[in-house]
Amino acid sequence: MKRPPADAEFEVRFFESVLRREPGYARVVEILGALYTRLGRIPDGLRMDRRMVRLEPDNSTAHYNLACSLALTRRRAEALRELRRALALGYDDFRWMRQDPDLASLREDPEFRALLPAVPKNS
Repeated sequence: MKRPPADAEFEVRFFESVLRREPGYARVVEILGALYTRLGRIPDGLRMDRRMVRLEPDNSTAHYNLACSLALTRRRAEALRELRRALALGYDDFRWMRQDPDLASLREDPEFRALLPAVPKNS
């Protein structure tokens, strides 16, 4: 496996230290979730995404990110549930949803495709 850039490792250490001091700092939780996932630390990203949803239960993007982490860990039913929740809360970037590599494992799932039919292909 390719070694992550030193600056990414520095960022992780930095944000982890901030989170130790401020455990409820939602923006840091969000940043760490994205960093972990980008670095291939999927279980850590999933943990941060779950934490983010607990901190901001009405945040549609937090539910979307949790769905992505769940899809990456092949938790299909949970991922679809979180996608439905994200949509119910107002998530509306359907273009990205169609191409997001994190959701690749769901792309052919009829339940996933059923979330999108009312949406024009160019939105």
